[in-house]
Amino acid sequence: RKTEVQLQNAPADVISSVKFSPNSNQYLLAASWDCTVRVYDVVNNNLRQKYLHEEPVLDIAFQDPVHTLSGGLDKTLKLYDLNAHTEVSVGSHSEPIKCIEYASKVNGVLTGSWDKTIKLWDTRDKNCVGTYEQCNGRVYSMSVNEEKVVVATSDRKVLIWDLRNMSQYMMKRESSLKYQTRCIRVFPNKEGYVMSSIEGRVAVEYFDPDPEIQKKKFAFKCHRNKENNTEFIYPVNAISFHNVYNTFATGGSDGYVNIWDGFNKKRLCQFHHYDT
Repeated sequence: RKTEVQLQNAPADVISSVKFSPNSNQYLLAASWDCTVRVYDVVNNNLRQKYLHEEPVLDIAFQDPVHTLSGGLDKTLKLYDLNAHTEVSVGSHSEPIKCIEYASKVNGVLTGSWDKTIKLWDTRDKNCVGTYEQCNGRVYSMSVNEEKVVVATSDRKVLIWDLRNMSQYMMKRESSLKYQTRCIRVFPNKEGYVMSSIEGRVAVEYFDPDPEIQKKKFAFKCHRNKENNTEFIYPVNAISFHNVYNTFATGGSDGYVNIWDGFNKKRLCQFHHYDT
């Protein structure tokens, strides 16, 4: 069995985000700086559909298997129907849209922007249900589970929101990493989150403020290499969880993907080197 497939008809510029379809790993959505959103059939290795934004696309999401969402430097949230091949503009931010997440529990779409807000959208009515200030920080990364939205901002803050009551954030924390946050992702078991920075470092954090639980949090160095007494340190750009085992992958600007066991604090494996 082939463990790796290189997809045909790749974007012409940097890929900013990739996400699999819900309930199936056959379809993959990819956003790119070439202003395209592409839907791939991974099993048959073909490009199923492609549509355009006016500017580079920074993030995408599936609302359901036949509807995709996208946004980026053109500040507009688009909803695309894969069956009808039609697109509609749901709404916009005053600055670029950096993050998009579908929140199934509230049947809405969350967008995070450099305008220092997240917005909740009802895509059926094409209207904004709420706008939530992020303590004067640009939204750099965002992750959603059934109950919570976790937002990492430009001033190294982490804001934790309750999806059922967005009137005020539940918790505001300082990042335990000294440098700018690149990515944040909530554990599938809902107990905490993992975040990464531009300085080759990853932190494993827990929601529960109980001091006994907080003792479990830790950070570690990764995506670095030493050559002739010089250490090269690379940003950790992406984090992705295994939904059952709670293990996670990190992707770095060093061209490597590492798989980690966050509970036992060890690296499980490393993929081969990719061009960067």
